[in-house]
Amino acid sequence: MKRIYKDILESRCNQERLLAVLIDPDKMRLRDVEPFIKKVNSSRITHIFVGGSTVVEHATDRLVKAIKEYTILPVILFPGDVTQITPRADAMLFLSLISGRNPEYLIGKHVNAMTQLRKTDLDIISTGYILIESGKETAVEKVTGTKPLSRANVQYIVDTAKAAELLGMKLIYLEGGSGARVPISEEIVSKVKNELNIPIIVGGGIKNMEHLDNAYKWGADIVVVGTAFEEDDSFFDTLKRAEEYKS
Repeated sequence: MKRIYKDILESRCNQERLLAVLIDPDKMRLRDVEPFIKKVNSSRITHIFVGGSTVVEHATDRLVKAIKEYTILPVILFPGDVTQITPRADAMLFLSLISGRNPEYLIGKHVNAMTQLRKTDLDIISTGYILIESGKETAVEKVTGTKPLSRANVQYIVDTAKAAELLGMKLIYLEGGSGARVPISEEIVSKVKNELNIPIIVGGGIKNMEHLDNAYKWGADIVVVGTAFEEDDSFFDTLKRAEEYKS
């Protein structure tokens, strides 16, 4: 049995700052995997997330296979649909879109995934996924037919996250969406952090070291960066090794 979630909890107890790179199978060409992952290995990145809102069937499996050839870092599925499940990964975020009210993304897709998940040894981590408005319409909105929560209604975001924790979810993912114009605010992250006893993931709009450092300072246990690497992989050069970022 994998122990990815246990490792996340241990890192949280040790106040280690975890950093994940999000790789979209529809945007990463297989021939680019080796040089990209070599940069990942030489940076302070601790986890690799793989997934996207819409992905061609079998693309995730092929990408994860390629990634695993070049790294020992944990590879965690961040699936937008059941077609993105592959047993080659180490773990999967079992995402429930709790910011929306589309039953397919609250429980429907999860039921459909069970036939595949029974055949895997993935560390399946139940995750409350909260989409927060970020200044633009995201792919998640289009695919799921849901709207993000208003940045102005902080208490509702906090209550949503707390309800998910009480329902038994193991992680909360505060998401601005791919290509978010602004990161999740200090008030949102800090107030959710103060309310919960489970780890918090923060992603969307993280475009520079200031954004990254702020997310940790405000309470993120894991920060996810995706678009910044897609647009300019020189962002790797600004990342120091993980040992230098421990609190």
